[in-house]
Amino acid sequence: MTPVVEIDEKSGFCFGVVTAIQKAESELDRTGSLYCLGDIVHNGSEVERLRRRGLVTISHDTLARLHGVKVLLRAHGEPPSTYATAARNGIEIIDATCPVVLRLQQRVKAAYDADPDAQIVIYGQAGHAEVNGLVGQTRGTAIVVEDTAGLDAVDFSRDVSLFSQTTKSLEGFNHIIEEIRSRLHPGASLRSYDTICRQVAGRVEHLRRFAADHAVVIFVAGAKSSNGKILYGHCRQVNPRTHLIAEPDQLDPSWLADAPSIGICGATSTPRHLMEAVRERVLKSFAANG
Repeated sequence: MTPVVEIDEKSGFCFGVVTAIQKAESELDRTGSLYCLGDIVHNGSEVERLRRRGLVTISHDTLARLHGVKVLLRAHGEPPSTYATAARNGIEIIDATCPVVLRLQQRVKAAYDADPDAQIVIYGQAGHAEVNGLVGQTRGTAIVVEDTAGLDAVDFSRDVSLFSQTTKSLEGFNHIIEEIRSRLHPGASLRSYDTICRQVAGRVEHLRRFAADHAVVIFVAGAKSSNGKILYGHCRQVNPRTHLIAEPDQLDPSWLADAPSIGICGATSTPRHLMEAVRERVLKSFAANG
């Protein structure tokens, strides 16, 4: 008997990623080629689709060698140094920085400009493109903290201004706040700014309910997606029969045994067409087994 196979309607690209891809496709429709600084989205399938259309992914080293071309900046945002390089080399920027990220950059910059000696802490993934853009607003002085272990780099005798990468969990951010408060010396203060994207944060409880409603969950996300790892973790907490894949051919039919219902969901960087392809693979596996 073929089970019910449902794709979560709220999974898939967030509006920032949608906008970036639309800007890329619009330019590709006009000219047939465009450079993009870093993967436009942390999903290999979507990056490859756009590569076939003419989108060329480049690194910061390559950017420094280019002149007189157009380069798209993805939703994650970039530090001021990237814009300076583009201006120096006569590069036209197509800026697809997510508005939520842009507002966060402006808040971090304002805090730094008000007091360059301030201790600015960013709760986020070290080396992530968005975090690199935030640290750049402070001329590289911000402290990046991924978890409580990273707080050892903070001077608790001084005031702390705390920001968060937009795709981190509210639960994790609140835990960092509590930990900093418990360690602050008398006279030192904490200013925390909840800068987490609600479109992303709101998916957590929804996905937990979705995972609980199905016998098996297939979570689709690219290997580079930090948001995918977070959301997958929440699904797996609720439903141990949750499996993470990046492509349909990674599906193991044995996962689906005796499952009356199967849910398919994904990260903010997961294209809808990929989840649909996974659904087709699930249905084919049941058809093949009669």
